[in-house]
Amino acid sequence: SLILKDAIKPNLVQTLENTPAIVHGGPFANIAHGCNSVQATALGLKLVDYLITEAGFAADLGAEKFYDIKCRFAGLKPNCTVIVATVRALKHHGGASRDEWDVVNLDYLRTGLENLEKQIENVQKFGVPAIVAINKFPTDTDEELAVVREYCEKLGADVVLSDVWANGGDGGIDLAKKVVEVVENKPADFKFLYDVEESVVDKITKIATEVYGADGVDFDKAALTQIKRLEELGLDKVPICIAKTQLSLSDDPKKLGRPRNFKISISNVKLSAGAGFIVALAGEIMTMPGLPRVPAANHMDILPSGEIIGLF
Repeated sequence: SLILKDAIKPNLVQTLENTPAIVHGGPFANIAHGCNSVQATALGLKLVDYLITEAGFAADLGAEKFYDIKCRFAGLKPNCTVIVATVRALKHHGGASRDEWDVVNLDYLRTGLENLEKQIENVQKFGVPAIVAINKFPTDTDEELAVVREYCEKLGADVVLSDVWANGGDGGIDLAKKVVEVVENKPADFKFLYDVEESVVDKITKIATEVYGADGVDFDKAALTQIKRLEELGLDKVPICIAKTQLSLSDDPKKLGRPRNFKISISNVKLSAGAGFIVALAGEIMTMPGLPRVPAANHMDILPSGEIIGLF
């Protein structure tokens, strides 16, 4: 009762710069669908001209699930997608160690850009214009930023520098203007990756090969047994939500950049009947989010009067 008392109502909150944001649901995009509720989005669309959904992690997870799950259920057709990239993360995907992220090294950067290339391709695959927002840090050099910009523009993506990290909302004005410009001048031709009427195996394989870049999928016996059972029960004609590491395009967190010559391993599948999709477990993913030794819920309670205590 403590958790569900007001859970159905989207939360209208105020950011540090006094702008409105709707917070409702917080599923992780690696183990779940990574987006806020359909109800929150429906509310936002009634109140503003431009509504932004923050989908978790990279385009292989948050964006794909936003498109194929949330947009399908809510009847949404996104006008554009913003991919947030940092020079630091690109160097990481290029093989740089943590203490090398702030050191200029164009070789690491160029190698890591292959990961961003795949994320741009993923967005474009759905017929949605892609904008790359380079989240600038003080250690980024003009030369590094120019390399990223040139690479992305060659792939057909719009590129804009975002200085929100240092300057707050003022640092994001150029990005906001670019979003409006793209929405008004580059019409989207949004389409889903798969039809829900396809088989479970085919839907999982499409995501793995077309979005992750895998050569194919290896299904464990337990997964195939469960898929057969879902088909027999007529519960298979729903979207797919693959639970996979967010650290790699593959299901191996150690494979950085843009891995090639790999397969996705599906250990099992399970039906999330209430949510309306099938969860496929890839690699050694754990679907229980980590909690501190003493979870905050230990200090929360609801009094007989209905008053909730311990939230703050």
